[in-house]
Amino acid sequence: MTQSPTPIHETVREHYAERIKNNASCCEPSDCCDTSSNLYPADLLTTLPSEVASTSYGCGDPITLASLKPGQTVLDLGSGAGLDCILAAQKVGETGYVIGVDMTPEMIERAQANVKKLKLKNVEFRQGYLENLPVESNTVDVIISNCVINLSPDKAKVFTEAFRVLAPGGKLAVSDIVTDGPLPEPIKQSLSAWAGCVAGAVEAREYIAIMESVGFTDVSIKPVFFDKETVDDALVDMGEAIDLNAIPRDDVYKAVYSAKITACKPS
Repeated sequence: MTQSPTPIHETVREHYAERIKNNASCCEPSDCCDTSSNLYPADLLTTLPSEVASTSYGCGDPITLASLKPGQTVLDLGSGAGLDCILAAQKVGETGYVIGVDMTPEMIERAQANVKKLKLKNVEFRQGYLENLPVESNTVDVIISNCVINLSPDKAKVFTEAFRVLAPGGKLAVSDIVTDGPLPEPIKQSLSAWAGCVAGAVEAREYIAIMESVGFTDVSIKPVFFDKETVDDALVDMGEAIDLNAIPRDDVYKAVYSAKITACKPS
């Protein structure tokens, strides 16, 4: 079934298309993500060209979190320029396979170019929405994602689809933005804040409830808090659309954080 994009999808797609055209990471200048060198162990990046290693759009390290093994089939939700897919491909080896799904054509194009540059044969990218994955049911061993699920306007559908494509006994390992309490209403209503990985973030308990409602078990969320400078930068980037003077900064500092999220599909 073909999915029609929502205004949130369009805003997010335009935002990241512009980022990749300008060779900017998601945090340049502002979003709640980090550079790849600050997210991953150094040994993960040493084999990659700098122009590939620097195309990070994430807020964590799902590769280490997933504990990938040779021969596994891995799906990356919102694969961006392909960095996590490339790292996953190295972990699963020639007997494994990696699929990246992203809705932004410019990201797919850059990811394919990066994989071609590295001569990897066990990675492919598919354009599509996380709410309607172009992946067959029960075919994936591990799902990873890096600062993307928060961007979706329908997280229940994302996790329903993730559960569908995972094979029984499969694992989900995600880095994402979540909150510990409600966000100020001006942020929640801002499309710019959605694209900046803030407005779409939900409370950790809601995140867990959604995942459990579609069938995931052993759901775990471990927080990794941002420093104030990172949050300030994200808010400043939204300044044209939001009255920053009306936002209680302390509420945002306490609420927004990155998280290591894991779960399983029962065997």
